[in-house]
Amino acid sequence: MRDLIAPYYPWIVLVHLACAIVFVGAVAFEVLVLETLHKHFDTSTMQRLEEAVMIRARRFMPVVVLLLFVSGGLLFDLHCNGLRCIGTTRFGWFLLLKAVLALGVLGVFVNALWAGARSRMSVCRFRYTHRIVLTMMVGIVFLAKAMFYL
Repeated sequence: MRDLIAPYYPWIVLVHLACAIVFVGAVAFEVLVLETLHKHFDTSTMQRLEEAVMIRARRFMPVVVLLLFVSGGLLFDLHCNGLRCIGTTRFGWFLLLKAVLALGVLGVFVNALWAGARSRMSVCRFRYTHRIVLTMMVGIVFLAKAMFYL
């Protein structure tokens, strides 16, 4: 399998980075911009604005997350030769930690979709979900760079 996907490595990296930028950018926008608007608008207006943002995000974000995880899995396999580097090198440990954080993000993301589909996504849950995801994503980005330099 590795021999089949190795020639596509640059494209896999491009898809992975593009999806990561969209995902992290959307979450950063919600935490750093959208949350601050609560000071400037009434509750009703903010609820409508947040609903509009979520409706739009639900259209494309599942595809972005799917591509992000598929490309990440392929890159994991290519860089680690399956699971061979886990626990044997600093790179392997960082990659394992990055994968654990990514699975945590996926868990929070799926939980948020589930809560939204059942109308259980309160403003408080919305806010903390995005803060937690942003924190984990910052950790993933740091590890993505550190694993190649440390």
